[in-house]
This record gives sequence, C-alpha cells and structure tokens, in this order.
Amino acid sequence: MRTIEINKNDSGQRLDKFLTKRFKTMPLPLMYKYIRTKYIKLNGKKCEISSRLKEGDVLTLYIKDEFFDAPVYDSYDFLKAPSKLSIVYEDENILLVDKQPGLIVHQDENYHFDSLISRIQHYLYDKGEYDPKDENSFVPALVNRIDRNTGGIVIAAKNAESLRILNQKMKSRELEKYYLCLVFGTLKKKEDLLIDYLEKNESQNRVYVLKKPTENSKTIKTKYKVLDEQRGLSLVEVELLTGRTHQIRAHMASIGHPLAGDGKYGLNAQNRALGLTRQALYSYKLVFKFETDGGILSYLDGKEFSVKTIWFAKNGKIDFTPFENMKTLPSSKENSSKKSAPKSQKNKNYKKPDNRKKPRK
Repeated sequence: MRTIEINKNDSGQRLDKFLTKRFKTMPLPLMYKYIRTKYIKLNGKKCEISSRLKEGDVLTLYIKDEFFDAPVYDSYDFLKAPSKLSIVYEDENILLVDKQPGLIVHQDENYHFDSLISRIQHYLYDKGEYDPKDENSFVPALVNRIDRNTGGIVIAAKNAESLRILNQKMKSRELEKYYLCLVFGTLKKKEDLLIDYLEKNESQNRVYVLKKPTENSKTIKTKYKVLDEQRGLSLVEVELLTGRTHQIRAHMASIGHPLAGDGKYGLNAQNRALGLTRQALYSYKLVFKFETDGGILSYLDGKEFSVKTIWFAKNGKIDFTPFENMKTLPSSKENSSKKSAPKSQKNKNYKKPDNRKKPRK
C-alpha cells in the first residue's frame, strides 16, 4: 500500500488525469480497473474517474510496486539546455520571456534538449522554484507558442492554478497580442481588418487563405496598421484577433504583401535582395484585458508588457541596420499592392483565394 497527498499544483484535476500524469507506464484499462475495484481510494473511500482532487486529499493505492519505481533525479534533460533567458516580466505566478528567433518553444525529434520550455525549467530549477521531485503531476508550461523563426513574448505559468487561468483567458480572447512585421510594398489601406478563411495542409506544413469557407477551414481575423513606409518596405503593427497557424504570414501574403524574409509564403528573389533567411515578424506587445474573474492573477488585469529591442524596427520606424550589406533594396514599384499572393494548391478541394491580382492584358 502507498499513499499520495494532493498538493496545491495537483488540486482541481480529475482523478484519471492526475493518475495518467503520475503513473505514465500504467495502462488505462488497468487504471480504470483499480478505481472500479477500490484498489485506488480517495480519502479512504471509493472514488470515480471523474472525482475532482482537492489540496490535502489523500489517495490510497494498492497497486503494483513497479508503477512507483522512481526515475533517476540526478540528471534532468532540461538541465542540458541553457538557463539564460531574456525576461520581460516575472512574478511568483508567471514568467514573460522574449524568445529569440531560431529557438523552438518545445522539443521535437531534431532538437531533443534545447527549447524555450527546457530553458525556462532549467532557470526555475536553478532558482529553487521548480524541482520534479516535489511535484506529482505539474511541470511549468507555456501558455502560447510562436514559430521557431519568429521572436517575441511567450507566457509561462509557474503553477497549475496560473496555467488553468491563463489557458482560459487565452481561449476567451482576454489576452491581446500585438505583432510587428516588415512587409514588401506599400499598402493602399493604412489600417484594415482582414476577415477570411484559413485551411491547413498538414503534409505541406503550410496554410491557404480562402475567401469562402470550406469543410476544413477556420475563420481568421487580422487587424493591421501601417507605422512606417520606406524604400519599398512597410512596417506594420498587427493585432491577432484569432490565433491560427501562420496566420499573419499567410494573411499578409494573400493581399500581395508577404513578410520580408518569409521563404514559405513570400518570394525568394525579394528575400535574397534583403539577405534575409527568416521572416521579419515579432510578437512585441501583450495586454491583459480580463472580462471575467482573474482569480490569483487579477492583479495583471489592464497591464501591458512590450519588448523594446526588435531586430528590424526602432522607435516605430524601420531599422535598416540588418540590411546595410545588401546590394539593392526592392523598390515600391516592384512591390505595389497589386502583387499577387503565392499560388494556391492545384488540388480541386482548394479554391484559389481572391488575392486582388488583376488579369494580364
């Protein structure tokens, strides 16, 4: 027989969710059987898989010892990642980090150890704020994510309650996210709200912007404002009203103004002229605008946080420093608002978006 006392980070979870995280090698059918046959009890009584755990609850488990075999704690994978972070804001509940372009947010098959979440866990471990040995099921987690080659603010939760609140706020659009991007051309409309439909092609790892909905499409809303225009480039502030994969990149390209450096939705010839190998896109500002109770995070309501250093912009103007060594700059004539977006798929299931391209004479 073993017992587990539920701590603050474990509370609020369903019993089955907690057990799945705590006993990763336990088959689900066996877990359900243990609960049904009272081999797992909650506060000495029979429980259900849907029972909600509270701080101070005690689970009594009459299960095989093999499921309790403790992992080796002297070498965590996240310790292999650097612990240095560019911190925008930090308190006892959350951490706002300025992720640099080129760093992935989560581990993948190619980058097993170095990722933003690994760096955050290493940082908190060094501060004494996180140790896997002290947790049954919780690990510090990210609330939002951005592409590898995009820089900007990423939110991390230090405890389970903050994570639950922030996930709810993100889902209900109570966190306003603003981006800066550098696009080719001069936009006719200096401010606009773009509303279209986005369909994702998993095999191609890209999305398509459509004027009419399809069975697999989702509505996208992108609000933009032009801040500066120089030498065939425009600095644009974008507010994401929906958060879809590659939304800003694909949406701006669909109106004939791809992001500078975007090899997936832009034109390589233009990118080579600038000497760019990644898109000029930065998640630079975050505003907490709660419409419902913020719980332990209520103090964040109305607060605004922003990144001061952005590699392609300075004081609301285009910063040409990264482009000093290029031979030529694209002209505004070459990048007018008449330029078309990348071609749509040839698959009949996809409808070519209205990209405002005029027919050739």
